[in-house]
Amino acid sequence: MTDQHNPAAQAQTHTFIAGLPKAELHVHHVGSASPRIVSALAARHPDSKVPTDIEALADYFTFTDFAHFIQVYLSVVDLIRTPDDVHLLTFEVARELSRQNVRYAELTITPFSSTRRGIEERAFMAAIEDARKTAEADLGVVLRWCFDIPGEAGLESAEETTRLATTDGIRPEGLVSFGLGGPEIGVPRPQFKPYFDRAIAAGLHSVPHAGETTGPETVWDALTHLRAERIGHGTSSAKDPKLLAHLAEHRVPLEVCPTSNIATRAVTTLDEHPLKQFVDAGVVVTINSDDPPMFGTDLNNEYAVAARLLGLDERGIADLAKNGVEASFLDRAGKDRITAEIDAYTENWLAS
Repeated sequence: MTDQHNPAAQAQTHTFIAGLPKAELHVHHVGSASPRIVSALAARHPDSKVPTDIEALADYFTFTDFAHFIQVYLSVVDLIRTPDDVHLLTFEVARELSRQNVRYAELTITPFSSTRRGIEERAFMAAIEDARKTAEADLGVVLRWCFDIPGEAGLESAEETTRLATTDGIRPEGLVSFGLGGPEIGVPRPQFKPYFDRAIAAGLHSVPHAGETTGPETVWDALTHLRAERIGHGTSSAKDPKLLAHLAEHRVPLEVCPTSNIATRAVTTLDEHPLKQFVDAGVVVTINSDDPPMFGTDLNNEYAVAARLLGLDERGIADLAKNGVEASFLDRAGKDRITAEIDAYTENWLAS
């Protein structure tokens, strides 16, 4: 155990985390746009209401509730209007991940938001794929895609997202999973079952958001109707002991994003976050950043938050990182390679 209230121990923990090889499983494409990139995109598109001043963006990214977050998020989505915008954003997200020693990331992309704004679908796919391959060659970070349905856009968006995710000649090589994001209130999970069925039949993994701003019944719906293999957030699962037992028994990981849950008011304070309840119940948890610049965080900070909430030492933090690798959809050889890196880094750290 590490004394997370000791400043020297905190500094040591942060340094350890910064160098730790990691995987990121719940991070959004547009939501990862740094203030620098958002500012540049806003300057390209002056009709937008998004500030071009980087300092003003900090105020712009202060949310009153989840609905306000969605409103702001969609205003940033509206800045992605051309294939060049898509490529710039994608590569810069990869650059930021590589700076944090992220070796592998499953980036959640909402293609419907771009294609309905007039970006030709094949040009969109070409932009993300070129950025993915360039990032792997130049930065050493492996990217894979999760295409998600924007729940607030209804079944039209579900149909379009499913078509893009399952049609040969359009579906990108890096696509591994299928998700569902956006508001949960008023957007019941069961209506999306036919679309998830088609995606799963096409070989994609099911990773819907659930239980972030609604109760545990939404998580049950995701498991039952959408055949979820991982749950995005799942915060309210802590309210249902039977659900926790089910998640633990069936090894269904939760993609936990602590700072996001505070920023969107899904959880009131970090000390009230259910992360420890999940771990104590035997649920597999992975640590993620969600929409990091919008929430004033990054993956390294989320690991530091988790270490404090769970009272972890370096080995415990390394085990969290290995959870992320194991819960990913990377091939076995890739998982073993990153896990070996984590072990080697940790042993070298402890021996120094």
